[in-house]
Amino acid sequence: MKLYGFRNGRTLRVLWTLEELGVAYEYVEVDLKRGEAREPWFLNLNPAGKVPVLIDQGQTITESAAICMHTAEQYPASGLLPPAATHRRTACYEAISFIIAELDAPLWTIAKHRFALPKEKRVTAVIDTATWEFAVAADLLAGRLGTSAFLCGDTFTVADVLAGHTLLWARSARVTWAAQQLSAYLERLEQRPALLRAREKIQDGMR
Repeated sequence: MKLYGFRNGRTLRVLWTLEELGVAYEYVEVDLKRGEAREPWFLNLNPAGKVPVLIDQGQTITESAAICMHTAEQYPASGLLPPAATHRRTACYEAISFIIAELDAPLWTIAKHRFALPKEKRVTAVIDTATWEFAVAADLLAGRLGTSAFLCGDTFTVADVLAGHTLLWARSARVTWAAQQLSAYLERLEQRPALLRAREKIQDGMR
């Protein structure tokens, strides 16, 4: 497997998943700040000019959540996805869908209107609305977590990778949440050796 990514953004969630799986892969840093994602060689991989991109056995996968689920599916013994056709698998899919649609999306809206969009397309007022949306979604995530160690019960899954990374993103973007159990949850996730290795991989890629 070969993963193309950048030091910031959603690449970390894919690296985290790969490290949890313990599989061999090659990481290629694509420097977005220098415009490498707009170069022809990369646009051939992803016409959207975005990372991460995973190449696995000739298949190109371009969405971070899809990459995480695809790789977890290849290694069922890891437990990163519950067994297929079970209530727990459905609950995991439900959590993943919520994270992407309700938790991740407002953060991306904030980022777009802070710096990602051309200046003439940014609407500052949207940031306040998206911040409120994130806070509402974070409260719902806390309710989904409840007193469980992880989102799908007592087992760490891809849903926790995506939730953990999104909370890390929110913290770095100075977007807050009220629920104390989310802070404790994130603190637990940050201690996972696979996340520590994923962060090291990004640092190595920058050198």
